[in-house]
Amino acid sequence: MAADDDGAEKSQEPTQKRKDDAREEGTVLTSKEALVFAGFAVGTGLTAMAPAVLPQMVPEWGAYFRLAPVAELDSVMTARIGAAFWQVLWISVLVAVPMMLATIAAQVVLGGLHWSPKAMGFKGNRIDPMAGFKRMFSSMALMELGKALAKVVVLGAVSWGMMEGALPALERLWQQTPGAAAAVMGEATLRLMAGLALGLAAIAVLDVGLQIFQLRKQLMMTLQQVKEENKEQNGSPEVKGRLRQLQMEASRNGAKRRKALDDVPRATAIVTNPTHFAVALRYVPGETRAPVILAMGKGPMALEIIARGRKVGLAPVQIPLLARALYFTGDIGAEINEQLYAAVAAVLAHVYRLDRGEGSATPEVDLPPELRFSEFGQSEARGDA
Repeated sequence: MAADDDGAEKSQEPTQKRKDDAREEGTVLTSKEALVFAGFAVGTGLTAMAPAVLPQMVPEWGAYFRLAPVAELDSVMTARIGAAFWQVLWISVLVAVPMMLATIAAQVVLGGLHWSPKAMGFKGNRIDPMAGFKRMFSSMALMELGKALAKVVVLGAVSWGMMEGALPALERLWQQTPGAAAAVMGEATLRLMAGLALGLAAIAVLDVGLQIFQLRKQLMMTLQQVKEENKEQNGSPEVKGRLRQLQMEASRNGAKRRKALDDVPRATAIVTNPTHFAVALRYVPGETRAPVILAMGKGPMALEIIARGRKVGLAPVQIPLLARALYFTGDIGAEINEQLYAAVAAVLAHVYRLDRGEGSATPEVDLPPELRFSEFGQSEARGDA
């Protein structure tokens, strides 16, 4: 694929291959703001459940502060610190796991999970000071700075709006009992977290839209890139056209040769390889100027020509060199190559003597190098055979 910085306008939608390649390189749709929102939203929900759990936990926590006899103080403190540690650890796990799962689920919804070895590979530009300096002052860095400032402003405004009404109650906490003060603090905290969750939701929606736009822009292709990708996948139009032409020619030739089988009984001689090739010839003085090819074929079609010849009493003449020369230089309905006249004349004379009941040895023929072919059509004259 052509380089992305070739200066051409990227006006074409990305192809599926372009998307798949980007995914293999670790370029998938993601949004840090959406992931933050997912985790914070679950944390807010867990906080909302706290009032139903805390009353049962407060007495247990209060037991940690009950004094024990002086003689047992050291052992009791050690035991209580250990128990408190494990309790806090389990509570942290119970809170962290749902938040982590929510974050993973958000990424699955956005762009899916994909392990990319290419993305994890070493890239020298990551430790290049000049490249890092350019990234610091790039348009992307300025955009990220703008997003961070906007986020601070939005969340600050939301926090002030949610807490402004609770400030009078918070100012009187010192006048209330510990239980009442805890209830006021819990309500204010939950109210603040709910407001921040709504603010983060709005930020996440905007950021997801921005990430979709940026990813699409990054994957857009030039017209030349699309053409080159089509060439890589399907081959060039010229090659495809030539292949179609060859296939059509092969189909027409096959039909022509099958039809020509009906003319085999009219043949004067059949020259074979003996099984790879067979060519049926006809020559009647005064009817044609030179011998004409009635039928020709190789493999199964050659065997069919031989079989049909035998049915009418025409025995094949096994001269491999001549059979190949007739096959690769001739065509059905056409006269044979002039350079083969002498060789074919010897074959016809041989057949004529056999028809008269005279004994005759298979003639030996000598052909010029350009008419000596291998079974694959390679000529000795070109040094291919």
